[in-house]
Amino acid sequence: MPESSFTCALLSGASAGVVVDVALFPIDTLKTRLQSSQGFFKAGGFRGIYSGLSAAALGSAPGAALFFSTYETMKKPARELTNSAVLSQQLAAGIGECCACLVRVPTEVVKQNMQAGNYGSLSEAANSLMKAEGLGGFYRGFFTTIMREIPFSLIQFPLWEGMKAKWGESQGRPVSPWQGAICGAVSGGFSGALTTPLDLAKTRLMLGADAKGVPYTGMVDVWARVYQEGGIRMLYAGAGPRTFWLTLGGVFFFGAYEQTSAILKSVGV
Repeated sequence: MPESSFTCALLSGASAGVVVDVALFPIDTLKTRLQSSQGFFKAGGFRGIYSGLSAAALGSAPGAALFFSTYETMKKPARELTNSAVLSQQLAAGIGECCACLVRVPTEVVKQNMQAGNYGSLSEAANSLMKAEGLGGFYRGFFTTIMREIPFSLIQFPLWEGMKAKWGESQGRPVSPWQGAICGAVSGGFSGALTTPLDLAKTRLMLGADAKGVPYTGMVDVWARVYQEGGIRMLYAGAGPRTFWLTLGGVFFFGAYEQTSAILKSVGV
């Protein structure tokens, strides 16, 4: 299958980011509230499940665009360096995630604080974070997010690419956009389930403190305190919504990416 150009990957990634974040936002809100130290209902329960949508919409396009443009650009040099399809995909995905997190993390910090009911609007959240912590407040949990996203992508993208390749070989032609979407759904749900404890640590660090107001100091601190709250089961809080979100999201995300990419390639982009 031919590689996507930088422009094609950039525009297709932007399309995919907007489609999946807007379409499945309520599920992401429920997952965040399940992982909140306040507890599900104190964090908002089923009320205001679109809180934080403005922040998500603002960051989804550039974040996904940065990821896919970097991923597609880096696959060829990574292949020459590693001489392995899987390793090159993992290396390209890892670099892509680091770039995307420069946009994704500030978006996530604002969005998740709004989802948890800490702020009522995008401007209130942004102003409060800036006054309290400065620019660094928007990058709270940055390295934890990278530590979540990279393992997730190391599993997801080789699995997605591998499934597409096998399916294409079996039918004698490249997969269609809807087939690529199905491969994305399976790879996303599987990867998401495995990395839920990393996602929980990222969420708690971004929210800042536990139910008593005691700040978290890092990923290990989060895991230790969450384990005390409810054992191993609590480390997988939100696993159901996360897996469902990423499985269904894979259909929207990769479907939008593949369809947009196919359209752009057909017009020579």
